[in-house]
Amino acid sequence: MKPLCDFPRAVKSQIRYVLTDIDDTVTTDGRLSAESYVALENLTKAGFKVIPITGRPAGWCDHFARMWPVDAVVGENGAFYFRYEHHAKKMTCRFWKEEEERAEDRKRINQLRLSIPLEVPGAGIASDQDYRVADLAVDFCEDVVPLGQESIDRIVSLFEEAGAKAKVSSIHVNGWFGDYDKLSMTEVLFREAYSLELDQVLDQVVFSGDSPNDAPMFARFPHSVGVANVKDFVGRMPHEPTWVTSERSGRGFVELANMLLS
Repeated sequence: MKPLCDFPRAVKSQIRYVLTDIDDTVTTDGRLSAESYVALENLTKAGFKVIPITGRPAGWCDHFARMWPVDAVVGENGAFYFRYEHHAKKMTCRFWKEEEERAEDRKRINQLRLSIPLEVPGAGIASDQDYRVADLAVDFCEDVVPLGQESIDRIVSLFEEAGAKAKVSSIHVNGWFGDYDKLSMTEVLFREAYSLELDQVLDQVVFSGDSPNDAPMFARFPHSVGVANVKDFVGRMPHEPTWVTSERSGRGFVELANMLLS
């Protein structure tokens, strides 16, 4: 990982899309600071298309899409994208799976919701679970006493043994049934919302993140940026970002925004 301060000016001038994780990337210790929100707003006002790519639930993403200064939101690690057109007062909700498939998946998710906390002492079901449509979020440090790596690995194994995909964020292990992730739904969003193949605009995209569930995005985007707390996961991600900020969490995102705006 190279320091963000060395980001080439010639490359910076080409950036049009700012994709970003939310938890511990835009937020800090679970809170959205005023300076992080202002950074989002300033990027949007400057003409960048700002798109959160998050593991957070559909209920929250509806709010993000409507109320935040963003162009669209990919949520639940790629289960859907939401895009709100303010002038038309229209919300586009594009899911990876049809409603019937999601209903069947929910039955399997509900079984894991009961079994995983019994198998892993101290693990909890995320407080935002009731607002989810496609995945199960198992809390290992947001609202519970932080669990060790062995327990986190066990949660991942339980998902995988049930045939689910599992990804570790900075606060949850998210599990779902389906062959999608943050990257695959981002590709759909660019194709359907912007009439672009992602490969056409890789040199115009910055992605910022902080944890292992961002690894597919780090791998795909040449101009990927980790906020400084990504260093906590060195050696535990298949792909690391190209660049890293000097500041952690939300301050790191502000550092990135200020670099792009300067």
